[in-house]
Amino acid sequence: MEADRVARRFTTPMTAPAYSPGRYRFIDREYMNIVYRTDPDALRAVVPEPLQIDEPLVRFEIMHMGDVGGYGPYTEGGQAIPVRFGDEKGEYLHAMYLDNFPATAAGRELSAYPKTIGAPRLRVEEGALIGTLDVTSERVATATMGYKHRELDLDEARSQITVPTFMLKVVRGHDVEPVMCDLVRTEITDVEVKGAWTGPARLQLFEHVLAPLADLPVLEVVDVSHIMTDLTLAGVEKVHDYLADA
Repeated sequence: MEADRVARRFTTPMTAPAYSPGRYRFIDREYMNIVYRTDPDALRAVVPEPLQIDEPLVRFEIMHMGDVGGYGPYTEGGQAIPVRFGDEKGEYLHAMYLDNFPATAAGRELSAYPKTIGAPRLRVEEGALIGTLDVTSERVATATMGYKHRELDLDEARSQITVPTFMLKVVRGHDVEPVMCDLVRTEITDVEVKGAWTGPARLQLFEHVLAPLADLPVLEVVDVSHIMTDLTLAGVEKVHDYLADA
């Protein structure tokens, strides 16, 4: 293969890329969101400066993607932490677990999503919306919510899912030294909220060495939403370079 063709390849392995390039449109993306109060010291231990914490809150989410170009349907679960970057409020993406390898690889390589493999699931049983997350063969999270008990204002639902998100992009070279360590920002675009609901909810987190969600313990559930939407993910932009400060 000629050298100029090698340079144009976008992922490995070259002859069978792990994911497709492109701008990904999500159809029938279904959110189960539970915002809870946690230990402020535990939050400060994992949120990187210059992000700031105003309240000790975490959003646990299970999302089922009904259809995504390049990936097909899959499910994702994890934690996002409300933060502030200067005067802008947003969320720091702390951990994400997926049942789809191409979406995991693309999220890590093309952007900075903290994705790894897990087994999340979102389903309805006898009047309850149930979200679960397993890692290896062990349960690490169980969330339950009354199914469509009360309608949520669509503008409020939109505001919940369109806040800017911040992530760490860390890349190491062949000598294991970091060649990139950036705080990046992204957001979702082209949003159509198809339905939104709220109601009573409960959340349990369980200890697991490879999925330490329970390190941010549930002290009090403060907000709940169930949202159906179509949306597009924007690219990322660098907002802070940690190596420049080193």
